[in-house]
Amino acid sequence: MEKQQFVVGFVRGSHGVRGECKVESASGAYEHLLKLKEVTLRQGDLLKEVKVESTSLGNNTLYVKFAGIDSPEAIQKYSKWEILADRKYCKPLKKDEWYIEDLRNCSLIYKGDDDPATLDAPAEIVGTITDVLEGGAGNLLEVLLSENCKCVSEELKFTVNSKTGEKTARTVLIPFNNEFIGKVDVKNSTVQLMHLWILE
Repeated sequence: MEKQQFVVGFVRGSHGVRGECKVESASGAYEHLLKLKEVTLRQGDLLKEVKVESTSLGNNTLYVKFAGIDSPEAIQKYSKWEILADRKYCKPLKKDEWYIEDLRNCSLIYKGDDDPATLDAPAEIVGTITDVLEGGAGNLLEVLLSENCKCVSEELKFTVNSKTGEKTARTVLIPFNNEFIGKVDVKNSTVQLMHLWILE
């Protein structure tokens, strides 16, 4: 089984002459990153597994030395790369907080509880969460709409290529807040959508 890793930070340039780098935390917190032992550096499809030789914290900046990367020029090649690590190295979660990796691939479900006729009906899968993006007013769920969803009209579910007429499933962005999102159940890989009109 493939190990699950999470983005915990980003390489932000070299520091000193030994190949150390400055690291920006993905969560904004740094203390939990001082325990890093081995990580994966990633840029797109490029991956490099490395051991962590040392970590230190100063002036709200984390300094990291990776094994085998021993000069400013060598670490500069990895500038802006993501740093992935096992769950145990992630910032501990508070109430109503989730890791982005746990939200990805969750089913977005909708149950029309406001209509007595649908009270006992099972929830319907509206789409699949493909990513969580930063927006100006907060995080946004990127959702690929389901082609089989009956509660969403055909016009909303698809994008039509004007030249070929080919239909493809539509992707929408939904604010990740209490107005639009209800129960988040990462154990069962479901996230509840409160209102269908946000898909328009």
